[in-house]
Amino acid sequence: MSVATLVFAANVHAQDKEAEKARRKQAQQEAFSAMRRGEILPLTKILAIALAKVPGDVVEVEFKGGPIYEVKVLTASGRLREVVLDARTGNLIKIEDE
Repeated sequence: MSVATLVFAANVHAQDKEAEKARRKQAQQEAFSAMRRGEILPLTKILAIALAKVPGDVVEVEFKGGPIYEVKVLTASGRLREVVLDARTGNLIKIEDE
């Protein structure tokens, strides 16, 4: 692989990281706005519901369209589980292994 190819690949990777950062920030702003309007539950309630379903340490939370929350929990046994909840009601949609 040439040096030019490596530099190009590094630039593309940096752009991808910036795009992902911008996407996450926008999702965070959308979730906060929806919570202020009373359209979705506050994150503290979502986390409490997720941890009641799958005890452990929360390692990531992502707000998705729909609206849903995906909460990744690391269990005491070392398993990474994803708890998917309805953001409006807190109802469990699914639990899956990551």
